[in-house]
Amino acid sequence: MIRVEILDKFKIPIGLSLVGTVLITGGLLLGSKKDMSPQEDFPKESLVSSQIMVDVSGAVVNPGVYKLESESRIEDAIKAAGGLAEQASGEYVSKSLNLAQKISDGVKIYIPYQGDPTPPGGWVGQGKIAGVKTTSGANINSSTQAELEALPGIGPVTASKIISGRPYGKVEDLLYQKIVPKATFEKIKDSLQI
Repeated sequence: MIRVEILDKFKIPIGLSLVGTVLITGGLLLGSKKDMSPQEDFPKESLVSSQIMVDVSGAVVNPGVYKLESESRIEDAIKAAGGLAEQASGEYVSKSLNLAQKISDGVKIYIPYQGDPTPPGGWVGQGKIAGVKTTSGANINSSTQAELEALPGIGPVTASKIISGRPYGKVEDLLYQKIVPKATFEKIKDSLQI
């Protein structure tokens, strides 16, 4: 009789404990099932903008400014501009233009016409490489995500870490703050500026 009285006295807390245990167990089982399945809801895109703006001019069908994916190459920019014009310098395109070169936000790509006089020092120089206006390196305090990713050994995650750690007082801060590993830093240190 005492046992029945004790059970009657504590039936609500015992009932709530059993319900709580069932809910927790069910949640854990459902949570572990979801972890085992492929995560389709996870965004596959970078948290930063995945598009860049590029100015394509010279001997192309439709010169202008184009919005491209951040992983685009010179070939993609030329295609966006309608392809090469008939008057494009075939010699320049075949010998000097690297169609596989990655481009970054804000670059200008100029395709010379046949017979265009070669500027002093050639088409490469004064911040132009293969018709693409670039800088001599990446400024760790102001370069875009795409410009940082163009550096050897720097991917989207490391570029985001560099941007998040701004401002820097010196290039070596990337190493001291453990933003890039030493081996990567050695590869890119000469291409970096403040």
